[in-house]
Amino acid sequence: METPRPVAGPGEVLVRIHASGVNPLDAKIRAGQAVHARQPLPAVLGVEMAGVVEEVGPAVTAFRPGDEVYGMVGGVGGLQGTLADFVAARAKLLALKPVALSMREAASLPLAAITAWEGLVDRACVHGGQKVLVHGGAGGVGHIVVQLAKAHGAEVFATVSPEKTHIVEQFGATPIDYRSVPVEEYVKKHTGGAGFDIIYDTVGGPNIDASFAAVRRYSGHVVSCLGWSNHSLAPLSFRGATYSGVFTLEPMLSGADGSHQGEILREIATLVDAGKLKPLLHARRFTSHDIEAAHAAVAAGSLGKVVVDFEALPGIPC
Repeated sequence: METPRPVAGPGEVLVRIHASGVNPLDAKIRAGQAVHARQPLPAVLGVEMAGVVEEVGPAVTAFRPGDEVYGMVGGVGGLQGTLADFVAARAKLLALKPVALSMREAASLPLAAITAWEGLVDRACVHGGQKVLVHGGAGGVGHIVVQLAKAHGAEVFATVSPEKTHIVEQFGATPIDYRSVPVEEYVKKHTGGAGFDIIYDTVGGPNIDASFAAVRRYSGHVVSCLGWSNHSLAPLSFRGATYSGVFTLEPMLSGADGSHQGEILREIATLVDAGKLKPLLHARRFTSHDIEAAHAAVAAGSLGKVVVDFEALPGIPC
């Protein structure tokens, strides 16, 4: 679909996109399932990208043409998505790309990294000496949560299927086979029955109930980025623990400031360039000619983040 080249308005930056991350959310929007994030037609999907600044709009001082940037900037709330050659993005949602990463690697991070940070750092206030359990530790958000927790000095555990054990181990977490080990058993084994200080759920459904039963009494905190179903709060209340939900699309859907998300990405870039965080990518490289296949891979449950590469400008490597 051909659309006019966007123009950077006040507070916006025009970015030439080099790579765009593809998420389960995109597949749901495409299938008409994500009512909360439905796009008006004709729609350009894609919420995150990495690219090069072409132009800056009025009142933008943080970026200049030629800067390599990344961010979660569109694809919901009527905003143009990132599966395109250009996007006019709010400058507050952007950060300079980590120097250590390629465009493809950087484009895989914004949604997962912001989601992980908002839950683990902003809500749960992770710090050294804590025991953190991540449900779905090999997943897109989960493997970032594992690394963030490690970077903040926590001891990290992750529920994972046996065939993905090596993934969480390489990121520094102790794997827990959720299929064969009951909640009570792994809580006793790894915390002496006291419970985990922080539990970050990236799976939803019954895992939230399991989290309420496994969190530490009085001081424990449960976070979920998929807390959209109905649950009894009684187990959590009886433990005197607390809960937070994470919904990273809110600034784009509501038009709220969103500058904190740009700040998060700057912090993430610092961790990446310090060697404390790295993304897990899907083995296949997808181009702008493979978008349908990229969506199919995500819908099928891909291992590693799916990213669509766009052609680079002459002389600028991807």
